[in-house]
Amino acid sequence: MTTAYPWERRHGATPLGDGTVEFRVWAPERSPQLELRGERHPLAPEEAGFWSVTLAAAHGDDYRFVLDGDALPDPATRWQPDGLRGSSRVVDPRRLARGAGAWHGVDPDGLVLYELHVGTFTAEGTFDAAIPQLAGLAELGVTAIELMPVAEFPGHHGWGYDGVYISAAQSSYGGPEGLARLVAAAHDAGLGVILDAVYNHLGASGVKAMEAFGPYFTAKHETWWGKAINYDDEQCDPVREWVLQSAEGWVRDFGIDGLRLDAIHAIYDDSARPIVSEIAARVHAAGAERAAAVAAARAASGDGATVAPPHAPIVIAESALNDPKVIRPQRLGGWGCDAQWADEFHHAIRVVLTGEREGYYADFGELAQIAKAFQRPFVFDGDYSPSRRRRFGAPALDRPARQFVVFSANHDQVGNRAFGDRLPREVRPLAAFCVLLAPFTPMLFMGEEYGEDAPFLFFSDHIDAEIAIATREGRRREFAAFAAFSGEEVPDPQALATFERSKLTRAADPELAQLYRDLLRTRRELGQDDVDAVELDPLTGCLRVHRGEHTLLMNFGAVPATVPAGGDAARLVLATHPGATELRANAAVQAADASADDDAEVGAAVELPALSGALVSAR
Repeated sequence: MTTAYPWERRHGATPLGDGTVEFRVWAPERSPQLELRGERHPLAPEEAGFWSVTLAAAHGDDYRFVLDGDALPDPATRWQPDGLRGSSRVVDPRRLARGAGAWHGVDPDGLVLYELHVGTFTAEGTFDAAIPQLAGLAELGVTAIELMPVAEFPGHHGWGYDGVYISAAQSSYGGPEGLARLVAAAHDAGLGVILDAVYNHLGASGVKAMEAFGPYFTAKHETWWGKAINYDDEQCDPVREWVLQSAEGWVRDFGIDGLRLDAIHAIYDDSARPIVSEIAARVHAAGAERAAAVAAARAASGDGATVAPPHAPIVIAESALNDPKVIRPQRLGGWGCDAQWADEFHHAIRVVLTGEREGYYADFGELAQIAKAFQRPFVFDGDYSPSRRRRFGAPALDRPARQFVVFSANHDQVGNRAFGDRLPREVRPLAAFCVLLAPFTPMLFMGEEYGEDAPFLFFSDHIDAEIAIATREGRRREFAAFAAFSGEEVPDPQALATFERSKLTRAADPELAQLYRDLLRTRRELGQDDVDAVELDPLTGCLRVHRGEHTLLMNFGAVPATVPAGGDAARLVLATHPGATELRANAAVQAADASADDDAEVGAAVELPALSGALVSAR
């Protein structure tokens, strides 16, 4: 029985540590050559359509594969210094930056994520420029940054979801060396790094180049964005391994602490071994390999017995399936992802706060849905969905709360709006209260922690004119269900001004910034208590969410409301509007100010202003 397959060996350019590099490529219907430093070399055929050659080369050397006279980048390239159409460059992981101290990985308990787009996070828009901002995030209470995709995409700027070379760090951001410096600096600051990886499709600018090598795509399936990657058709095994090596490479070679897998519901795979499950297993294995190496180094230095092993890397799925199998362990028949984005928590809160009911928001708008989302964020867990016109989802009560990533904003929910506008100012405090004091894993979208007003628009820099035109037109069509997202109102994604307008200004709202600091500090004090019970009053628009000794009081209504505090001796811990909150005992008003005396004993009810929240403790 065969125990090893040709495609399981390393693809691309692999430094061997002796001054040579092995170059391997899959081209089952071609006879490629290697162009290294301007000279061409023959490759020896292997089994299953692979070709290879080992030559004297080192980190930083440029190369391309030549097929029928056309010089093309390596499908497994790690570095495209001149963009999609330029040469590939050898990357030796030993030459990449490493953190100065011992890094123990990201603890899934207490995880606080911060999604950022490298190009708009700073004026310079590079990996290196992001480094000075890391200490402030760690001080705030963030434990890991989540980078929007950095796999090489067309042009200078874009969201990254049209990446082509899935293992190469974007050249305009600083390439692999810049990414490694950012990861090392994050670890030194006490922050983990999660990377958004897109394995459901490739950007259209690279389809022709990839097809020149072999059947990287299949006609069996079609994604919303173009051709589906070949995960289950003839000759799919080398393609699957190409993706798996990409996933493990980010962890092994760059020290990335986990991946966020984009839109796994658009990964089409009818095989008995779902590729999402295999990605999760491969990432975890890469983490175990890294942990073993760390343990060996510590043992050699004499302190191995006194230091806990590092945490395993985390795999977070973006899934619109509402199926808990995605985050169930593989031993229980699941796919083994560690967590998943929970969009319906956002939808339930946003629609009640803003009244927006168009497009996919049409299924939401009831206070009871927020109440349900606080227990587990699958609002549709077998219930009938009007927009889908069928029952949808499955219950997920067996999964721990920390496996659900919740947010009041992310790149989709801000960027997929006509003007990339963020939540209205008046609802931001209550939205933050809901996200940061829920029992789930919270995620902030860059800038929300201080009240950023700059939009986050959809922008691109396509290098092919026909793709640029299709992107403009597709942008308008995609959101035709939203009246405000139609016609000429949608900004041109190809205009440089659209990108520039999306950069953070860092102009802060001091009160909101302080609230975020208080909420994150309080979240740490709450611990891991799950929700015990939820009570709602549809007439007033108020919710009470009980978490152990604490109760979250929320008024989603348009007028002030008196909300029972859950005990005569309840103590006010925090309020979104502390100066305006009145505390009542036995229907008699008591004068109290949460900011003046955190230990003040309060009565049995709290009067909440409209769109506000308060946290009380039983002791």
